[in-house]
Amino acid sequence: MLINDFYTCRDIVQGDTDFSCLIVFNANHGIFGGHFPEQPIVPGVCMMEIVKELLQQQLSKPLMLKQAGNVKFLGLITPQITPVININWSETAEGYTVKASFKSETSVLFKIDGKYVAA
Repeated sequence: MLINDFYTCRDIVQGDTDFSCLIVFNANHGIFGGHFPEQPIVPGVCMMEIVKELLQQQLSKPLMLKQAGNVKFLGLITPQITPVININWSETAEGYTVKASFKSETSVLFKIDGKYVAA
């Protein structure tokens, strides 16, 4: 898990089928040493894992990404950026349909539309 090590959440807002918070990255985490040493950026796979971890917390169950229909990396996220993550979901017979995004003050940095199932 990356939560409380690679990142923490602040200013949490929870609803019945939505969640948002401010993501604060640990600039000293080892991930940034390799991605990339001269100009650290948050790896895309970590953004996807953050969505899954926070969704799992909200639903109190382990999940697995079954399908990612739309994944867009629209801007670099450095450890100094504190994006807001928004996650919205709906339950289906197969699992959960999810829309999530990372946003800065002025733009969308990452978004994913996916389907998650119980792991």
